Amino acid sequence: MIRHRLSVEDLVFCAEFEAHSILPALFNHRAHIRLAYTYLAEHDTDAAHQLMRTALLSFLSHHGSDTSKYHETMTRAWIMAVRHFMEKASSAESFDAFIARNPSMLDSKIMLTHYTAEVLFSDAARARFVEPDLDPIPSYTTADTNFA
Repeated sequence: MIRHRLSVEDLVFCAEFEAHSILPALFNHRAHIRLAYTYLAEHDTDAAHQLMRTALLSFLSHHGSDTSKYHETMTRAWIMAVRHFMEKASSAESFDAFIARNPSMLDSKIMLTHYTAEVLFSDAARARFVEPDLDPIPSYTTADTNFA
């Protein structure tokens, strides 16, 4: 049973992002969370993370940005956080409905409740996933989810 759905607008957003049609200046925190939601609505956590990584690196490269801007820990941690909120929610028919029920996801500083700034903004955390040093982020295996 799929509990979280994608609207036509969510599907268009994801396709436009993957086609590099969205301007980098418009790809803000909310857009990052929306992209994570679109992948998680149809895939398990690991697959969604891989899709997100690939899409972000391709986007950076296409727009001439240094791919060193990509942050592995932030990407994985936000995928885990969105999954956690999806697991807590009964259902959502779109990203907009999901975020209306979970507005705290729009707080880009929420990761600082899980990581110290020193750890989160380190070169090590940018290059590879680093576990939270303050408060763990719940993780879910494919068997635990009702999405994929």
